[in-house]
Amino acid sequence: MAFVKMVLSVDFEVFGRVQGVFFRKFTKDKAKELGLKGWVMNTHRDTVVGTIQGENDKIMVMREWLRTTGSPYSRIEKCEFKNEKSISKPEFRDFSVKH
Repeated sequence: MAFVKMVLSVDFEVFGRVQGVFFRKFTKDKAKELGLKGWVMNTHRDTVVGTIQGENDKIMVMREWLRTTGSPYSRIEKCEFKNEKSISKPEFRDFSVKH
């Protein structure tokens, strides 16, 4: 019997100095490195929002990165996660930056 890894989908919003510091580019690079799918974009509230989808262990790594690392010149105050759910397969083909 083949072991099927659970795929998760999680929405996030990052608060702090996260715009104008290449946060979206670094988020995309990290997501691709981990093999995650989804998207990221700036908001009018000076936050960054997005969705990450992939294997649970990779999602956990990305969550920690969004909470504590970010781009070199960012200053993360907090990161909120919501709408976490299991899905049968990712809804996105890759990870993109939305404008």
